[in-house]
Amino acid sequence: MFGIEFVPADPALKIGYLAKLAEDVGFETIWITDHYNNRDVYSTLAVLSMLTNRVKLGTGVTNPYTRNAAITASSISAINELSGGRAILGIGPGDKATFDAMGIDWDKPLTRVKESIAAIKALLAKERVNQGGFNGAQLAFSSGKIPIYMGAQGPKMLELSGAIADGVLINASHPDDFKFAVPMVRQGAEKAGRNPGDVQVCAYTSFSADKDQGKAIGAAKMVVAFIVAGSPDMVLERHGIDPQEGKNIAASIAKGDFGSVMGGVTSKMIEAFSISGAPEDCRARVDELLKTGVNQVVVGSPIGPDKERSIKLIGKKVL
Repeated sequence: MFGIEFVPADPALKIGYLAKLAEDVGFETIWITDHYNNRDVYSTLAVLSMLTNRVKLGTGVTNPYTRNAAITASSISAINELSGGRAILGIGPGDKATFDAMGIDWDKPLTRVKESIAAIKALLAKERVNQGGFNGAQLAFSSGKIPIYMGAQGPKMLELSGAIADGVLINASHPDDFKFAVPMVRQGAEKAGRNPGDVQVCAYTSFSADKDQGKAIGAAKMVVAFIVAGSPDMVLERHGIDPQEGKNIAASIAKGDFGSVMGGVTSKMIEAFSISGAPEDCRARVDELLKTGVNQVVVGSPIGPDKERSIKLIGKKVL
């Protein structure tokens, strides 16, 4: 199964055009990111629900800090209704740097995600909720069962996803990361008495495809730089990258020195944190991921140097 991510930095109708193109070439799920500095995720999904017919439509991902769980439940239910039952709720702990900029305290992420998912499940079932800070909250309508996928990276969050979610979105592109992550998801499912096979594992990759390998890699560099800057030392070391290189890139990003940012991205970083190159290179990496237990590969930013051309190319040569 293949999904694709769109960042609503562009107007909703442009995203809608690309989403319809993605549906037509064979993608099965479309994920829309949720960040305060871009267009609203739910209004974008509403437009997509009207412009597509078959694809699943998901938040990729929202969080329990910027939106109350009741508002999230109401919003995703509306999308499910508009789309004829095609909605997926992707939710995770979010990005601390973003919350810092917004003046939001990033407290107890594991607990917040766990309590939010429990509340959302109850709200979607039209139950009255009295847990996680709620005092009798209840939705006035129901639009059916909506799968809940967790965004997860660390060991505890991965285990939690196996225990309580229908799927997990893992922000990684290399097989070694999934050899580490998939067993933890399965372990969480087993501890909760669930069948691990019931939890869909999604590789939420940084993907860049073009007939010109150099152009594809060039388009991926900035995305990879931000991934490296935000990766824990343990993850960098897993791929043979000196953590100091990540700190140097993070410092350049903080200064707005994007020339140094791009110059600091090495071929080893591109290999570790993206699927990029000619279509046959991308397909080979996809096949490696599927062998680790991945069920869905999400083609994430940047997609390619020219999104429209790359979507057509991926549909024809990779899917």
